Amino acid sequence: MGSALGAGSVFLHGSLKPFGLLLSLAATCAGVWSIGRIWGGRSLRIMAGFAWLIVVLRAGFPGVSDEYLIEGTSVGVSLINGGFLILLLAVLLPV
Repeated sequence: MGSALGAGSVFLHGSLKPFGLLLSLAATCAGVWSIGRIWGGRSLRIMAGFAWLIVVLRAGFPGVSDEYLIEGTSVGVSLINGGFLILLLAVLLPV
């Protein structure tokens, strides 16, 4: 679930700036929080957060053909930094 949220965030953040970024951050927070709510436990939220981080950070590195899915623009940097803070919030929120 965390990796699916990360992939969705990567593909959504660049569309319709800045609303795509805001929507991807809101979906990340709601998705990670709901994982803990549905299946119970902070440990599952932490694992989903790590999966999200792995996908998003990998998208920021160049691929096989030197393409970047997350560019070094303000929107891309905001996705990585804001997403990390949103993940902390989602993990620390009470269930």
